[in-house]
Amino acid sequence: MTSHPFRFGVQFRLPDAGATWAETARRVEDLGFSSLHLPDHFGDQLAPVPAMMAAAAATTELKVGCLVFDNDYKHPVVLAKEIATIDHLSGGRVELGIGAGWMLSDYDESGIPHDPAGVRVDRMAEGITAMKALFADEPANFSGEHYTITNHNALPKPVQRPHPPFLIGGGRKRVLSIAAREAQIVGINPSMHEGVIGPGAIATATAAATDEKLGWIRDAAGDRFDELELNMLVIGVVPSDDVEASAAEMGALFGISGEEALDVPHMWLGDTDRICDVLHERRERWGVSYYVVQSDTIEAVAPIVAKLTGQ
Repeated sequence: MTSHPFRFGVQFRLPDAGATWAETARRVEDLGFSSLHLPDHFGDQLAPVPAMMAAAAATTELKVGCLVFDNDYKHPVVLAKEIATIDHLSGGRVELGIGAGWMLSDYDESGIPHDPAGVRVDRMAEGITAMKALFADEPANFSGEHYTITNHNALPKPVQRPHPPFLIGGGRKRVLSIAAREAQIVGINPSMHEGVIGPGAIATATAAATDEKLGWIRDAAGDRFDELELNMLVIGVVPSDDVEASAAEMGALFGISGEEALDVPHMWLGDTDRICDVLHERRERWGVSYYVVQSDTIEAVAPIVAKLTGQ
């Protein structure tokens, strides 16, 4: 397994308290994070497309993205144009996260049909193929069950060629297999098949479940496996010198034991040195080198970012 160097991103819904969005983006860059991402939901958060552009405009090297765009919310012609525009204006700093959609409350409140998972994944797969065609130099033609594009030369073209890196994540075999074949960055996530974050998701976040997910990715990727950058979204960070107490605290939040919490690779428990050692061990086991943390952990994580970035 080829080891990619460590890099780190952070996910924000809103600016830091008492700061502007531009100030928040600059702080993320100054602390050494590689990327800033937003979720794509309809609740209390900034809309990802304008926020991505504003963050890119306020910084010089920071990559911007969304974890992840719900394919159901935008037609691929619309999303491809928006992504190409941001990539063009930022000098090639977009990561294109795309998913099939999962949060039931978004669908219920908006009235967007929440089709069965198989239909949503089919539609996402078509959307990925369509966007790659739209990013290409020649006019795009695509005909599928869900989308039809006829002789459309999408402009502007993105700076990154042949397209910005696709980040596709999932927790079940089919989506991870699509990611392994189509993405440049593959996110290894808990399964969100229940439409909410609950025990069902946590049950799919263990080390054993991650072993199984890596097997699916490796099988589907074939010869391109070593090219893939493997990513995880960190759902909990508890910095402490008392690892057992930290594990018990985190486990209690998710209804699992402290021992089980230590086995969840999406959680970071312990002091800086211990977490750094654990991330090296996890990269050796799974190849994961790109982590995205939540905004409320940014100060606690900064020493880890400083120590590991580029290694």
